[in-house]
Amino acid sequence: MTDPKSFLVSIFNAAVAAADPEKTIRNHLPAKPKGRTIVIGAGKGSAQMAAAFEKAWDGPIDGLVVTRYGYAARCERIEIIEAAHPVPDAAGLEASRRLLEKMRGLTADDLVVALISGGGSALLPSPAAGLTLADEIAVNEALLASGAPIAAMNTIRKHVSTIKGGRLAAAAHPARVVSLVVSDIPGDNPALVASGPTIPDIGSREEALASIAAYGMKLPAAVMAHIQSPAAEAPSRDDPRFAANEVHLIASAGVSLEAAATEARRQGIEAVILSDSIEGEAREVGGVHAAIAREVATRNRPFAKPVLILSGGETTVTLRAKGKGGRNSEFLLAFALGIDGVEGIHALAADTDGIDGSENNAGAFADGSTVSRMRAAGVDAKATLAGNNAWTAFNAVGDLFVPGPTGTNVNDLRAILVR
Repeated sequence: MTDPKSFLVSIFNAAVAAADPEKTIRNHLPAKPKGRTIVIGAGKGSAQMAAAFEKAWDGPIDGLVVTRYGYAARCERIEIIEAAHPVPDAAGLEASRRLLEKMRGLTADDLVVALISGGGSALLPSPAAGLTLADEIAVNEALLASGAPIAAMNTIRKHVSTIKGGRLAAAAHPARVVSLVVSDIPGDNPALVASGPTIPDIGSREEALASIAAYGMKLPAAVMAHIQSPAAEAPSRDDPRFAANEVHLIASAGVSLEAAATEARRQGIEAVILSDSIEGEAREVGGVHAAIAREVATRNRPFAKPVLILSGGETTVTLRAKGKGGRNSEFLLAFALGIDGVEGIHALAADTDGIDGSENNAGAFADGSTVSRMRAAGVDAKATLAGNNAWTAFNAVGDLFVPGPTGTNVNDLRAILVR
């Protein structure tokens, strides 16, 4: 085996490769229609999905896809629009308007192919009647700071939108809509990816209100009034407008974790997968992973060394301060504190889309010397964790992981090597 960092990077690369849209889209091409084929999409991996679809589709197409700034891919026939993530902006608002406009006037002979990946919720602001972009931005900021799980966030989002919760597909009726989804959602419910613009789910208005109360969210009065009114109701799954539609999950955290485990075994290291759907406060999940790694390192249980411990899912961060970082770096800083001084443990935590939080890193590396090296660099690891400032701590010791945009998004990858 090469050095631990290189090994962990190879594991990350294997996980990302398993979700490569060029490989996965070819296996899920829909039947050609009698009429037009319109390609739409949203998400941090949607532009690469669009490019892959263009290569695979033998026939005329027209389309529009929105992705995050800096995530565009070269397409010949599908227009790519960039917008802001994780806080929506006017470019996303215009993209939503144009996507809805493309759905007007379609017939039963037409086909709409929806390329959906994580990040689409922020990229598709489309406030309900009586609400503004500022209202939707306020909702998004409150959600990001709340610590609520992604399912609760998306249930709230779809009740303040004219495009989420299946409304984009409803606008396309009577055309058939085939959704190709790259899941970044724990449990892989495709209706929750990007708040399901083409796929309705069962989350109700009452559940949205309960989550707002449970997580102490402070939303604008106009937003609360809207969610409390029947006008906020989203389409139901048994709505006849969805009867002919199809949904295909083409990539997920589970598949990518299996690919990562296979790569580890190819390199002579046994691998175990804890779960592909771990949720919870990032620093608390980090502490639990650290306890497992310590147990393996010091007692050779519950797994025998050497071993690669893998997990996926989406943790959350409750903002207590305005530091720099994201959920993976916060997870890993808590993990580093938990393994401080323990030899033989090396870890990488990263978002498979290539960006973790507000900066340009996907995540970071850590080992038993991380905290002491931070101390030598003048950084108090506990204080930076308390201040949601994990990026600063890892940057100080040169342990940020910066692969750049990957073109896909199957949530977080946590890889812990115990030798």
